[in-house]
Amino acid sequence: MLNLIVLTGHLGADPEIFYTSEGKPVASFSLAFHCGKDKTGWIKVACFQKLAEICEKHLHKGAKIALAGSLEHEKWENQNHETKTSFKIIAHTIEFIKTDGRGFKEGEANKEGESNNEDLPF
Repeated sequence: MLNLIVLTGHLGADPEIFYTSEGKPVASFSLAFHCGKDKTGWIKVACFQKLAEICEKHLHKGAKIALAGSLEHEKWENQNHETKTSFKIIAHTIEFIKTDGRGFKEGEANKEGESNNEDLPF
């Protein structure tokens, strides 16, 4: 069964970075996206290893990105023993649509996948 999601949106905050017990980087952030007329949806995004390092170096609150990844469903029990659920995206690729240029040297932007396209067809 295919599990692929493609989404564009803006980061709600700078990515948070942490490391696994094996020392591998993980980046997480929330992405705001349009979900109907005058409505904004939010979803958590996680990425790993080299992509996490790129996110840490180049992304920031307000950056506009497009991403492709898989949708993951999480289920847990809170302190009141209530079952809670949420969804998050495990990003496989990220395209930079608009950033403040953080982490890029002049003329280097396209080397790490930043796009100069203002409007994508999706």
